[in-house]
Formats: sequence, structure tokens, C-alpha cells
Amino acid sequence: MANLSQKLTRLLRGQLNLKLQRFNSTGCKLIYCEHGDPVKVIRKETETIPDPAKDEVLIKMLAAPVNPADINTIQGKYPVRPPLPAVAGNEGVGEVVSVGSGVTDFQQGDRVVPLVSALGTWRTHCILPKNNLLKVPKKLGLVEAATLSVNPCTAYRMLRDFVDLKPGDTVIQNGANSACGQNVIQICRAWGLRSVNVIRDRAGVNELRCFLKDLGATHVLTEEELRKTQIFKNGELDKPKLALNCVGGQNALEVMRHLQKGGTMVTYGGMSREPVTAPTSALIFKDVRIRGFWMTEWSKQNADSIDRFEMLEELISMMTSNELQGPAFKMVNFEQYKEALMNTMTIKGMIGKKYILEFS
Repeated sequence: MANLSQKLTRLLRGQLNLKLQRFNSTGCKLIYCEHGDPVKVIRKETETIPDPAKDEVLIKMLAAPVNPADINTIQGKYPVRPPLPAVAGNEGVGEVVSVGSGVTDFQQGDRVVPLVSALGTWRTHCILPKNNLLKVPKKLGLVEAATLSVNPCTAYRMLRDFVDLKPGDTVIQNGANSACGQNVIQICRAWGLRSVNVIRDRAGVNELRCFLKDLGATHVLTEEELRKTQIFKNGELDKPKLALNCVGGQNALEVMRHLQKGGTMVTYGGMSREPVTAPTSALIFKDVRIRGFWMTEWSKQNADSIDRFEMLEELISMMTSNELQGPAFKMVNFEQYKEALMNTMTIKGMIGKKYILEFS
């Protein structure tokens, strides 16, 4: 009896020590107290990690991308403005460390993705409400999980919501080598759609062309090639029903010119920082529709909708079956976060590799 009592005492002491150890553990976060140049205003701070409350989940972050929207948020140029001081980062993937007493849907070791933007994912640990998390299968790749909630969803919704597309229909897009553009190409391939993909002429353009063709692109054209192409006039492809624009300016105008009568152009970005203009003739005689799309707003309006969770389920299924892979990327250790910031801020970073913070 005495031995049993001693064992129980040791067990209780061990549990208490473990709880105290968790409470006193520390993590790191990337925080900004004012808007401005991310390299200058972002700083790393330590923080104490408490135990999660009843309906909360404690997560150890594994990877979090640095997106152009993150840069714009820190600069104060994005419609989403978290109260300052704020932890940067909109998406990522983490592993459950512990859960509150009221949480039954998650357990230690689960991999999870935040479902709400501007939660501050550039940190080693997060404590989030259980309703803000989606459990993802461990066989889902780290890059695919970390980048799930923005670019694949943006591509999916633009291809699904604006035009009734059927297998064999044509979609045209600019910025085709962007992270979203790579998702558009792969989803088009999976759904039997033909994609015409416009890129800037550059050093290594042939390697880029091959990379996008390997993803499933039907055609890859430079801006100059798009102006001269005969693929629509000679009947090789039907004119596009849908155009996706993330560049703006003259590039968007040239893409719009190839739309069929009644076609739609959806703008979701403006990398050239030039306005989207539409010729009067396109609006009157071709009945071209000009629309815009912002994934953050769609997610906010459809936070608990069936459409949202069916989309996520389909995207994850495509990823785990290798129909859809993550973007070209470079992992950057959390300690070298400035490298990721500086590269994402350049025009090369905006349309090249996705820089992803890795938490060791």
C-alpha cells in the first residue's frame, strides 16, 4: 500500500512539474509596432507560452510562408490591419502540443492549419481557438499544408465561381509562374481545362516554360508572343471564356483582348501597380465582364459554409494524390527571417519562389 502511495505521489509530482514546465516555456515571435519597411519594423521577441484555455489549442508552428499580402500588411497598404503591436503572418501549418479541457476534435501530434487570416503565424508557438483550426492529414506535404489557405483556394474559387467552365474550355492568365498561377495550371489540368499562360520574357525563360508545361500548362507564352499568337484564330484553341489577371496595365489589356464574346476577366492582384483599363468596344460589342476577387473576403463571408469545407477537402485530396503540388519554394530558417522578407519584397520574389519560414 505504501509503495502504491509513493508511486501516486511521484506521478502527481511529475504531472505538476510537466505543467509548470509548459507554463514557463518560452517561444519567439516576429512582431511589428508600426507600419513601414518590413526589414526595419519587424523584430523578434521572446514570449512565455501559457497552457491553452478550455476551448483553445496550443500549436508548435512547423512552417509559415511569406506572402506579398503579408508584406503589404506590415507596410500598412493592405485592407486588413491588425491592431498594433501585431504578430505578422497569415497562414502556415503547425503541430498540436496540447489542448484545453473542452477540446475533443484535436489531440497531441495532430497537424493543423489556421482558418482565419491575420492570426499571426510567424511565431514558434500559437494558442488559437479550436474553431479557427482545420486538421490536415500528416501525409499532406509540409509546403502544401503551409500554403493551403490562400493561393490554392484563390485559384479554385476563380475557376469555379465566375464562369461555368466545361472540360475542353480555355482559361488564360498572366503572372502564370506566381504561386497562384501554378495552382491555376494544375487545377485546370485536373478538371480537363486548357490553359494559356502568360509570363514575362526573362533570362531562363525556356526553363520556366518547361517547368510550367510539366505542371500541365497547355501553352506558355511571353507577353510579346501573346501579341502575335495565332492559336485562337487558327482554331487550335477556342477563345478563352475566363481570364485571370494579377498584373494589370497593358498586360491585362492584351489578355482581355483574347476573350470570347461574353467572357469574364477576374482581377486578383496588381503586380505592375498600373490600373486595369477596358476598351469601350470590349464592353459594348463583346459584352466582356470585369470582376474582382479577394480570397480573404470570400473566406470571411463563407467561414462555416459547406462550400468552403468541400473546397478544402477537394484540394487536400488533389494534393495527397499528387495532382496538385505546392509552389516553387525556398525554406528559410526562422532565425534568417530577413532573407525571406527581402526576397519577397523584390519583384523577382513576387513572381518567383515562395519563401517559407521553417521552425526548427
